[in-house]
Amino acid sequence: MTAPHPLVTRARRLADELLAPHAERVDQEGVPVSHLMAIGRSGLLGVNAPQEYGGSAAPAAAVRETAEILAGACCSTWFVQTQHHTPVLTLARSEGPARERLLGPLARGELLSGVAYAHLRAHPRIPVRVTRERGGRRFDGTVPWYTGWGLNDVMLLAGVTDSGEALFAFTEAREQPGLRASEPLRLAALTAARTVSLELDGLWLPEEAVVLRTPYERWAAADRPKTVAANPAVFGVTETALTLLDEGTAAPLRHRLDEVRRRAYALADHPVPHEHLEEKLALRTAAYEVLLAATTAAVVAGGGRSMLLTNRAQRLAREALFLMVQGQTSPSRTAHLTALAALAG
Repeated sequence: MTAPHPLVTRARRLADELLAPHAERVDQEGVPVSHLMAIGRSGLLGVNAPQEYGGSAAPAAAVRETAEILAGACCSTWFVQTQHHTPVLTLARSEGPARERLLGPLARGELLSGVAYAHLRAHPRIPVRVTRERGGRRFDGTVPWYTGWGLNDVMLLAGVTDSGEALFAFTEAREQPGLRASEPLRLAALTAARTVSLELDGLWLPEEAVVLRTPYERWAAADRPKTVAANPAVFGVTETALTLLDEGTAAPLRHRLDEVRRRAYALADHPVPHEHLEEKLALRTAAYEVLLAATTAAVVAGGGRSMLLTNRAQRLAREALFLMVQGQTSPSRTAHLTALAALAG
């Protein structure tokens, strides 16, 4: 048997010794900075970062497995730190001063980044517009969801230009002229991840903060495979829910989980990302079905105790609700609703 990647081993240790034992408290009180610092020290924030900048450039299988482990242990902590990886990859593929200034600290876990770009998927609506001003870029509009406020050091912010480009730039994750955050949103699940909305009213960033400019259609085409793929966090939370069941109940669900995960990851490793999109979406939906069955079974097995906010099964069930809408697009929503309607026979 092949030895696990070192980052997988570190993720399991963090999950067992730190994240899982405190997950119910974190769910109620918020993700502590100490959790994120521990993840940074472990090297997990650099899991997909270039080695020459202090990262690990780990293989895709190891990246997925670490995500499963962290999400299964404490979904709120996983969700804050998972925002970090897109900025790292964006910088790694860019050129210019922002790369040299930020990629090393982000890869080594010395800085934590958030993301403010999911609103691009609302196109043709344009929630955030970018215009030229004073040799730099001006951002105006609303970012509906921003996770990790008060925990992140920097953010990767995106908008659409008048010429139809998707433009991404880095700024500090704090209130500043032209950027104001709402109070943290009270959510049914993952309130602990400190999600806010951001109002942009003339936020000005210098041109050297820009790390990506590309026609919107090109960005959307590259983004689509990500939005139809099964999320490793779904498998991680499902695995944890199964540990709360007796073997007779868990065995058939575990068999289905293993089958869906195997097929989903095989397609994720396909050399042509834009092929098999419909099959990937079907497997994403199938993963949700197993997640819902496993977390519901955990609640039923726990009985009345499952209604306590301090109960693990109840927390996992709420996290399942969150994961079913996280990263949702119109095609993924339609596919999921179609599958749910089919249950009626």
